[in-house]
Parts: sequence; structure tokens; C-alpha cells
Amino acid sequence: MGRHSLPDGPRRSGTGPRTRARRRRVALATALVLALAAGTVAAVDGGLLSFGSSCWDDSVRLRIAAAPGIAPALKDAAEYARDNDVTSDSSCLDVQVTARDSYEVADALRSKRKEAAGFEAWVPDSGVWVNRVLADNQSTSVTPAGNVALSPVGVAMIPTAAKSLGWPEKEYSWTELAGATMASERLKLGAGDPARSATGLLALTQLARTASRSKDGDTLAAATAKALSQRTSDSDAQVLDTLPRDLSGTEQGNPKRNQALILSEQAAFAYNASADSGDDLDLFYPKDGAPRLDHPFALVDEPTLTTDESRAALRFMTLLGEADGRRILERHGFRTDEDDIPAELVSKAGGRAPQPYEEVPEKPATDKEIDEALGTWTITVQSARLTTVVDVSSSMSDPVPGTSESRMDVTRAALLQALATFTPEDEIGLWKFSTKLDGKRDYRVLVPTGRLGDRVGGSTQRERLSAAFSGLEPVPKGQTGLYDTTLAAYKAATASYSKGKFNALVLLTDGVNQDPGSISRSGLVAALRRLTDPERPVPMIAIAVGPAADRDELSEVAEATGGSGHSVTDPSQIHSVILKAVVKAGNRS
Repeated sequence: MGRHSLPDGPRRSGTGPRTRARRRRVALATALVLALAAGTVAAVDGGLLSFGSSCWDDSVRLRIAAAPGIAPALKDAAEYARDNDVTSDSSCLDVQVTARDSYEVADALRSKRKEAAGFEAWVPDSGVWVNRVLADNQSTSVTPAGNVALSPVGVAMIPTAAKSLGWPEKEYSWTELAGATMASERLKLGAGDPARSATGLLALTQLARTASRSKDGDTLAAATAKALSQRTSDSDAQVLDTLPRDLSGTEQGNPKRNQALILSEQAAFAYNASADSGDDLDLFYPKDGAPRLDHPFALVDEPTLTTDESRAALRFMTLLGEADGRRILERHGFRTDEDDIPAELVSKAGGRAPQPYEEVPEKPATDKEIDEALGTWTITVQSARLTTVVDVSSSMSDPVPGTSESRMDVTRAALLQALATFTPEDEIGLWKFSTKLDGKRDYRVLVPTGRLGDRVGGSTQRERLSAAFSGLEPVPKGQTGLYDTTLAAYKAATASYSKGKFNALVLLTDGVNQDPGSISRSGLVAALRRLTDPERPVPMIAIAVGPAADRDELSEVAEATGGSGHSVTDPSQIHSVILKAVVKAGNRS
């Protein structure tokens, strides 16, 4: 795509983006927007007037998939563009907005399904979804161009519940709010499923971050996730349906109803705008900061778009940052300026001073924190059956660069950290392998896979595993019997498949197969494919530790089971890699 000037502004008003020296608006400056679109870089001039024939003689159609929460606002903006003859290169904008759940669009883009080709732009509710697509090298390409609206995430409550917790004067952290709902049978907390709802996922991530600062933080985070999992809905719209339908005692006391919800400010605003008098929600803004839905604007499969389509998309995004576009977004309950927050918007959403509605987390959640929170969620909700197979060959005694610890030292610590995130319902086992550890066998079963809460011989399965992890030591002069061990462990894992749980085999090695008498690599891959049953999935999560391990080889072996291969230069990364891989495999199953 070549270099072009900025698409035209409205034919009537000629209004361009208004700058503010101190405040940063949500929609990016046009020059930055254009720089992010491949080759479309030009000067800012949103107020150009177009003369001559009607712009509708040659209009540009633009199809946008938008998150359900922001879709009505974008439809109003599209109507404004039509009514005011907003143009791009003298052609009117014919914008069609379709409401689509963000997770569904992300899944379609990642799998390159046909429906992903049905639109030129995408406005999900959070950059979480865009990042997920960008991280998948096999997905349809997306080109982020900026953000168009903000909405913080808090905890909305029916008035009686909010007043019982001292709203609006009393402030709570995320963990304190979650704890207050868990402590009362009359105050049930609902949320969107974090696997499908950015609102639920960002809140869960912030909960985990806050909990990590306290003693036994991992246990507290897992307990909170477990309690939350009992009352989740597939979407933010569905979670609103779990509120009491009226103020009657029957509805208020219905055990299927939630008195509190993890909700965005905009969703609470929209609910209150349509609620009957007395049914409005009150909104708590946690004092440790409310994560925000940032509504990114992205071009879809940008290399295949025509110049007219890509420029029209950027022109529509620019419109959303202009005064009229911001007013439309604010009428629907969205924030459009990080520093200038309309008090009326907060009030209509159920907020009131001294609630800290301007507070944001110290720093945004990282991709790693989000992946770990989602991995913990997947394990907590579904429960897991994992057989862990650990390389104890002599090379595991090699030092980790920049530390005084060996690969085994750091691997042990990472495995113990991972163990702390599992619940008593999860089933975990441990094998170790090198060469000829048990007669001619290259492996030995240290702890058979079992439920962590079960007691065996006076100690729990968790305690036995903790001791076994702590006791792992490299075998002097031990080689890597990778192939035979992998096949034996996978046979055992598939034979003991547990229905209703997330079953997986976790394999960690820092080398390549060094047993010349073992099955061949091609033979192993073929055998694994024969053992794999889509109705009883047991994906392999293969982790290459250190520079000597072959990531490509492990990926080929793991993918034969529907799993994935990963590499880490530092064994301390193992914990987050396992959780990320669990999410990836869980999405496939």
C-alpha cells in the first residue's frame, strides 16, 4: 500500500481532532494511527471540505465487528457519519457495525474461519483479545491502530448489598471485596467467565496480583477463583441476567440470584439507564485500582484491504476521537479522556465520591500475569490430571547463567511453585528419567498420579509430591532417555484418563534423546498419533529447558498428541509456561 494523505473530514462541519496540551484522549492522534497502518502515513487534516458531486455517488463500505457493549455507540457514530456526510477521500463512509462477542471473533481469527473474513475492522472490549491473536503466528493478521474508549472494571451491587458494606464511604481492595462476598451467604458474587470475558479475566488478574502480596497468596487466589467459578456466566450480558429481577423478598433471597457482579462501569451505566426506579446498581471501585477495558480499534487482514477500505477505517476511528464522536461514546457510558472523567457518567454508573473511581492499578497487567491468571482459572474450574515427567540427566546440574543455581535447583523451585496453584481435587503425579534408572528402563515412577487431597500412609498426595520434587537430583553421568520415556509415560496417561478433568502429560528436558537403542523419533510420533483419542484428549506439554534441548523436535512430538512444545532459557519460567500451555491445550479440547 502506498503513502497517502489523511482521509477527508465531514462535508458539513469540517471538524477535526481537537488537541489538549495536558490531557491524553483515548483515540490516538491521526498521525500515529496512520503510522501503524502499513504505509498509510500522512499529515493530520481532519477538516478538509469536499466539493463537487455527492459523496454518496462513490461511498466506501466498512464492516466492523464490535464487542456488544460498544456496538450501540459505534452504530450511533456510523449513523452520525451518514447524516453528516463524513468522507474519506471524497467518498462517504457507509459503516455497518455488527455486535460480536470478542472471544468468538478472536477464536475465528486464530483459526482463520470463514466468518473472520466478513469485516475490515474489529473493536473488541479489550486488548487482551488482540494480543491473543497477535501471539498466534497461524492467525489472520490484525493491525492495532489505537484505542477508542475506556471503561474501568469494578464490583456492582444491588443497593441493599452495597449499603451493608458501607458504600460509598468505605473503600475495599479487590481481595477484601471478594472476601466480603465469600464470607456472607446473603451476598453472592457473579462474573463473566474469564476464559470468555475480558472483564472477568482482568478482575481475576488483579485479584491474583493483590493476593500475591499477602501470606499464602497463591492459596487465597485459588480459593477466590474456585468460589467465583461457581457463579460465572458465559458473557457479561448473561451475568446481568443473574441479578434479582425485582425488589421482592422472593427474588432477593433466591439462591440462584447474585447480589454483586464484577462489571465494567459502562455495563453498569447501561443497566442503570434501563432499570426501573430503585433497581439501580451501586458501584465499588477497588482502592488498589480498577483495570480498564480499553476497546482497541484494529484493521483485519490489512494487507488484503484496498487503500479506500483501510483509509475509511482510519477515518472512522478518527471521527470517534473528535468532539462529536466523543459525545456519542460518553452518552453510552464510555470514558474518552483519561484525565477528564465526567462526574455525571460515574454517577449514572452507580459510582459516588469518595469511591476512588479515578484510581488505576500501579501498572497494567502484563501478558504473563494474564496468562498465569487464566491458567490458574482453567485448572481451578475444570480440575486437572497431570503426569509430570522430569529429566534428571547429568546436564541438569549445569548452572543457570547469571545465577549460582543449577538447572535442577531452579526447576525444583518452579515445580513447587506450580504445585501450590493446584486444588485438592487436582490429580498430579511425578516420573523422573535419565538412562537405565530402573533396570533397563530409562524412567522411574516416583509418585503415581493421584488426587492431591487424598491421604496415603499418613501424608497427603500433595505432601508426597512436594517431598519428591524437593528430592530431585541429577544423575552423575546420566544421559537422556527421552523417546522411550515419553512413549511409556503417554501410554500410562492415556490408559488412566480421568473424565471431566483436564488431562495432560508435562515433560521437561534439557537435552535430546541419547539412548541409541530406543524407539526412533518417527516411530515415537507415529505411536503417539495412534494412542491419541479426540474423545479422551491427553495433550502433551513439552518444555525444552536450556540451549541444548531441541524445541522443534519437542514441538513435533507434542503436537502429535494435540499438545505444544515450548522452550525456556531460565527454568524459573517453567511455572508460567505450564499455565500458558494448559490454557492453549484447554482451548483446543
